[in-house]
Amino acid sequence: MLKLLIPVLGTKGATEAARHGAFLFSERCVSEVEVIEVLDELAEGRVSAFHSRAELRRAEKERTRDALMQTCAILDDAGVPYTWKRVFGPPERTIATYAARDRADIVVLDASQLGFFHRWTVLARLWRLSTTPVTMLH
Repeated sequence: MLKLLIPVLGTKGATEAARHGAFLFSERCVSEVEVIEVLDELAEGRVSAFHSRAELRRAEKERTRDALMQTCAILDDAGVPYTWKRVFGPPERTIATYAARDRADIVVLDASQLGFFHRWTVLARLWRLSTTPVTMLH
């Protein structure tokens, strides 16, 4: 049985990855699912000159909360047991680190909300950084 890692990137969530995970669980291919909400480190840019880091972090959490809730709702409806955690850092490196540390067997990434170039950039970085197989859904 496999341990599946589903990263939630951005405000669109990982609904396709959650659906795929629910399907794999119903087929008895997956025993554990871990959902990680990946929040990028706040950049030192113009916006940080006008707003505090706490305000920026709070706004980012609010934007991603709905996406995370949709992803978790799909898993709940399918009866899939999962764990959830929020992590901070550069997305590709953070996903690769958590996949290795938590001994995930596969990473299922929902790239439906990413643009064409960004999708392939993320996938190339993940393939380079991760020893865990990565499946990208779009």
